[in-house]
Amino acid sequence: MKNFRKSRKALSPVVASIILIAVTVAVSIAVAAWMGALTIGFMGTEELKITNMQFSTGQITLVANNTGTSPVTINEFWVNGVKQTYDPQTVDANAGVSATASYSWTPGANYQVRLISSKGNTFMYNGIAPQS
Repeated sequence: MKNFRKSRKALSPVVASIILIAVTVAVSIAVAAWMGALTIGFMGTEELKITNMQFSTGQITLVANNTGTSPVTINEFWVNGVKQTYDPQTVDANAGVSATASYSWTPGANYQVRLISSKGNTFMYNGIAPQS
């Protein structure tokens, strides 16, 4: 029994506890990072990029691309803070869409347009109406 206690090759309980705690923390960080990466892949993101605003007689048309990972349903079309009559439409991921609203625009005027999705996300674009 005396030789067992005097052995210098054995680790003390304090050092062993510190090593166990360090390994546990390292493994838990790795598992948390792995689980975080998995949940991001399952969550769809809405991202609508409005690329162009076109003006025609009594109408404003927006050209947009869905660059997100989930479909976007456009529920509302706003021009300069006024909600326009608009029929909702859905844009699949990696697809484009043209959204048109009836609006009497003035040549040379600035227009701020907002599209609001079914999830409540807002996508904005500013444009200037062409001179006649």
